[in-house]
Amino acid sequence: MVLNKKIGVHVAMFSVALFYAANYSIAKWAMPEFISPFAFITLRVGCGALFFGSYYFLVDREKIENKRDFFDLAVCAFFGVALNMLAFFKGLSMTSAINASVLMMISPIMVVLYTAIGSKTHVKFNVYLGIFIAFMGAVLLMKVGTFSLSSEGFIGDLLIMLNASSFAFHLYYVARLLKKYKATTVTAFMFMIGFVLVLPVGYSEFAAVDWSSFTDKAIFALFFVVLFVTIANYILNVWAVQNSSSTLAGSYIYLQPLLAALIAIALGMDVLTWSKAGFGLLIVLGLWLVNRGR
Repeated sequence: MVLNKKIGVHVAMFSVALFYAANYSIAKWAMPEFISPFAFITLRVGCGALFFGSYYFLVDREKIENKRDFFDLAVCAFFGVALNMLAFFKGLSMTSAINASVLMMISPIMVVLYTAIGSKTHVKFNVYLGIFIAFMGAVLLMKVGTFSLSSEGFIGDLLIMLNASSFAFHLYYVARLLKKYKATTVTAFMFMIGFVLVLPVGYSEFAAVDWSSFTDKAIFALFFVVLFVTIANYILNVWAVQNSSSTLAGSYIYLQPLLAALIAIALGMDVLTWSKAGFGLLIVLGLWLVNRGR
């Protein structure tokens, strides 16, 4: 029974990594040709708010005890839902799937930085070295030496890095709420507040979507992102963390760039070059040094 649960944990974590990795390519089947990034996020967050909000009001109903906690929930909603998702989908529409998946690996490094600054703890030399190496890998991957502000790829890479930094801050900040409330309660409020924040940005683009023009692939992309990347991934991730550890769950982020590259190449949507692989390995090395020095 214990062995089955351990296997189940790894299957769940692998599934989460696989769904996220597939998202880099599959989301492009619908975006930006059929639906704009901001309209896509309005749909995604709206569906998430409906699903998790319904669960909260019909099943959970845990009370928020302190009014100050609503402010903390709003902060998490802004960084973990609104800014995070808007920057990611806009960036993904402007850069390659491989670049986006590799640049996302700076997120665990940023979590360490935020935690060190917030808790005022001593940071070891390995951490600084790892951050520098990972940063250089990201800079080289983004071809900063030849960048132009008019380059869509460069702007897209910057938005992916903003997304990774925003999500990392959310992971650091949300810990205080998870000590007080259930994960389902925190997530429900994050999506509901996040929808209020996202709606003014994406409503006009969402209203302008021509739903009749969608191909079967584009419709599949919508369902995949909403059902698997948003709802199923959260449920699987929470279950896996509850039955193992956040450290083990976090380690599966290493799989995402590899899986994303394989999926993008298999679908004929990207090409893996030796330089991209090398710069990605620099980020992995930096992340390893950061984790080693924590």
